[in-house]
Amino acid sequence: MSSAAAPDQPPRPVHFGILGCASIARKLARAMLLAPGAAVAAVGSRSEEKARLFAADNGLDVAATRVHGSYEALLDDPDVDAVYLPLPTSLHVRWATAAAARGKHVLLEKPTALCAADLDAILAACDAAGVQFMDSTMWMHHPRTAKMRETVDDKDAIGDIRTINSVFSFRANEDLLENDIRVKPDLDALGALGDVGWYCIRAILWAVDYELPKTVIALRDPVKNQAGVLLACGATLYWADGRTATFSCSFLTNLTMDITLVGTNGTIHVTDFVIPYEEKSAEFHVASKSSFADLHIGWNPLPSKHVVATDLPQEALMVQEFARLVQGIRDAGGKPEGKWPAITRKTQLVLDAVKASIDKGSEPVEVAS
Repeated sequence: MSSAAAPDQPPRPVHFGILGCASIARKLARAMLLAPGAAVAAVGSRSEEKARLFAADNGLDVAATRVHGSYEALLDDPDVDAVYLPLPTSLHVRWATAAAARGKHVLLEKPTALCAADLDAILAACDAAGVQFMDSTMWMHHPRTAKMRETVDDKDAIGDIRTINSVFSFRANEDLLENDIRVKPDLDALGALGDVGWYCIRAILWAVDYELPKTVIALRDPVKNQAGVLLACGATLYWADGRTATFSCSFLTNLTMDITLVGTNGTIHVTDFVIPYEEKSAEFHVASKSSFADLHIGWNPLPSKHVVATDLPQEALMVQEFARLVQGIRDAGGKPEGKWPAITRKTQLVLDAVKASIDKGSEPVEVAS
């Protein structure tokens, strides 16, 4: 029997299984409740009790949501179409490839892997199984991002992007710095680089339409904990045509989420690019063809503010888009959308090069292709 919906019926919702009860999974559970075309069918944890508690605490329909006391049991659930996987990075290869092998589409938390070779194993498994892969870089799906793309592409207003700067930091409390998986070398060995640095690298690549830089040089004197995990670091990226980008990321400084794109004709500023200040509205500022006012006592013209509203949170929009792609494969015999794994892989390649430069004492490292 075909699972396709009748022409006048909406497509059957994509049934998600949440594989692991990490704190970030709470946000995605909420997004799945809000997103059209999505439903939470099951939660899997290392104990059935923990999975049941997660479902109850996060507003899931306890009667309709199956709970599994192992990850294997969730992957074997025939009613699960897709898996959201928020496990520690060191476990991604094992469980993402297992999910793909069972025909489950994979929405994978970032950083997606410890290195590009590991990511390639995941992408190969998804490709072999014909399932959709997407990482969970949620700001990519906010309508502000699409509006900013229109602005970046306006050559009259912005010109050619030549310089990009990005910062993502937050001041972690002592408990996070001591106990969180992001500071444990056996769980998330990339530390701040993999967590907040991932967003900076993605934003930079987004700004240049995913053209890989030629070389990266890590900023000197990164901060590490006693186990050698990065707590603060950064790098400068260099393109063959002279474009440059610099980012810094940290668990040790005030909450900051800046991206600045400087073009030959204009500049775009965003001060909350990862998580907007407000859920239903986000803004960015554009300074175009700027010059000094008379006597150099101001600017002329003044920068313009652009406000973009959204009815759904960016996480729900991400889930909605992922569900749409899954429905196209499941119900209409479509092929997985290739742009998402390609963008993930480029992000990982730059991250790998930054890590290599850090490990080599800030020597230049060429970015692999």
